[in-house]
Amino acid sequence: MSSISKILVPFDFTEPAIAALEYTLRFVGFERPIQVQAIYASTSNISESDIKETQASFDKVVGSLNKRTKFKPELLTVKGELVKSVLEARKKNKADLVIMGTLGDMSVDEHLTNTSSLVLEADCPVMSVPYGEEINIPKEIALVLGKEEIENPRLLGMLLHIARMFNAKVHVLTIYKDSIYEENAVVESNEDSLEYYLEHFYVEHTFEKNQDIEKGILDYIEEKNIDLLTILPRNHAQKTKPSEGRLTKLLTLHSDVPVLTLD
Repeated sequence: MSSISKILVPFDFTEPAIAALEYTLRFVGFERPIQVQAIYASTSNISESDIKETQASFDKVVGSLNKRTKFKPELLTVKGELVKSVLEARKKNKADLVIMGTLGDMSVDEHLTNTSSLVLEADCPVMSVPYGEEINIPKEIALVLGKEEIENPRLLGMLLHIARMFNAKVHVLTIYKDSIYEENAVVESNEDSLEYYLEHFYVEHTFEKNQDIEKGILDYIEEKNIDLLTILPRNHAQKTKPSEGRLTKLLTLHSDVPVLTLD
């Protein structure tokens, strides 16, 4: 099963990035042996004095958050484009999870932010944290499944680990545009995986019919007081035709709670 020993946090000193770092330190807590690494990516050349100045500014931010952790948060300063730098650092430093802040964007459906770009490109767990919302530590988690069979149930190991960390309940939601009684064999197969990989933290599987899947998910979050939304993106699917990732992008942009993508 998955575990978390290192979390990577893209960091540019903006308010959404600071809020994401604060959430990450709360998520880690003061007893868990989890290393938090922030990464600052600059497209300009970086001198030694720049590194020292950036480190000092980072230390000041960490001190102002007043969140104690077992290991002191680290800062990586690199040259390069943000998304590419984060993915390279994640692989090089063997981070188990990336947590990134986002302002979101309710104005247009097709707009790409750095966060939504990262979520779509990453082949690792990524959590986006919306700025400007009251964010709680996950006690009520929603896992959204489509009507397809779960392609790689082992990805649920990260969700199980988080549920164990916070003794959280995992609610599973499937929204159909048409009949909710189709694909019975697939539903049964998914139930076996959910019960095995999520253990007793799995509490219910709700099936709803809604022509607007995104709205159905967001309404469910509000109705159930969900603290963390989890999705299994299909844009990297191998056994079936990959999706374009539109729903993943929209949820990352529009959700009022953190969104965890398991890839």
